[in-house]
Amino acid sequence: MIRSLVFDFDGLILDTESALIRAYADVHASHGVPFDEAVFLRSVGHADYSFDPWHAFEKRADRAALETERQQRNHEQNLRLTVLPGIVALLDAARDAGLRIALASNSSHVHCEGHLKRLQLFDRFSFLACREDVASPKPEPDLYRLVLNQLGLRPQEAIAFEDSHTGSLAAKRAGLWCVVAPNPSTAHHDFAHVDLKMKSLADCTLADLTGRFGR
Repeated sequence: MIRSLVFDFDGLILDTESALIRAYADVHASHGVPFDEAVFLRSVGHADYSFDPWHAFEKRADRAALETERQQRNHEQNLRLTVLPGIVALLDAARDAGLRIALASNSSHVHCEGHLKRLQLFDRFSFLACREDVASPKPEPDLYRLVLNQLGLRPQEAIAFEDSHTGSLAAKRAGLWCVVAPNPSTAHHDFAHVDLKMKSLADCTLADLTGRFGR
């Protein structure tokens, strides 16, 4: 029986991942420097992927100033983001069905809680597990195991919603059912291990999912 829905945040509730790529692209364009989008796409959804985002600039470039400019552009873009399709309907249905709703994110509490409060979704969640709460971020299963322990659930009683290879791998390693809805920045990821892949969460209903996974 399904008793809980557990959501990723970046790229699933809000497409902050595409906004991040756009912010880097805008900074490159403002300085007339070519932007290698493919390199940046490889970093999406990875907490520990290490690369120099300003490698195309001259070595003498002020990277601190570039990062400040990127952060400002990114912040402005994030504030214009709206909830991705299907999320609110699933949250409503889960609340009406008495299911526990949780978050499992590689981002910080400040980041996730700030946006959820702005979107008036914060109160929908029973528990938020963020990167500072565990020793190892996704793709390790720590965040999902924390959610399960906190809510007193067995893995098969929860459905995880993800958009990336890294996040979905973490969910499956923790034993949850996993549904993925890739965004433009993660559409190229490998999802062979997940239970269900959809173009959008607007294409499914809670009844569909509990019927599939709750038997």
